[in-house]
Amino acid sequence: MTAPSDLGTARPGSPGLLRSVFRKHAAGVAVITARGDRGPVGFTATSLASVSADPPMLSFGVATGGSTWPAIAAGDHVGVHLLGEHQRELAATFARSGADRFGAATAWRDGPEGVPLLDDVLAWMVCRVVARVPAGGHRIVVAEVLLGDPAGAGRPLLYHQGRFTGLRD
Repeated sequence: MTAPSDLGTARPGSPGLLRSVFRKHAAGVAVITARGDRGPVGFTATSLASVSADPPMLSFGVATGGSTWPAIAAGDHVGVHLLGEHQRELAATFARSGADRFGAATAWRDGPEGVPLLDDVLAWMVCRVVARVPAGGHRIVVAEVLLGDPAGAGRPLLYHQGRFTGLRD
């Protein structure tokens, strides 16, 4: 494909281009949790998307090389948590490789279907995994929402320009 000369600084598709473009895209921050063979696991996700209202379904991407993948690959249920501005450190903990994600600094409890539920989030859902679709080194997980609670207080945490941030009025 040849690009017209009036497209400015257009570059061919590449991992670097995709990362550069998505740094411009403000995304809500979620933590996905599951029950693994050795206990609770989880990771920070900005790829959360609504798929269907009826039945209620959502999707998220997960790296197959990550520590959470084996539990999500084998398990039937996941927890999805929308984080608030006050949870930047929690988001960073769940994003950091090798971190003690469910250590003393993380307030959580066992929820329905054995899913670990994080405390003090804006909203949470327990979902049943219905599909795992290959996508490069990731899987797109499609899950049906079984129950949840949208009553948390605060404003959403966002990820933009490579950092966690909040909304501005």
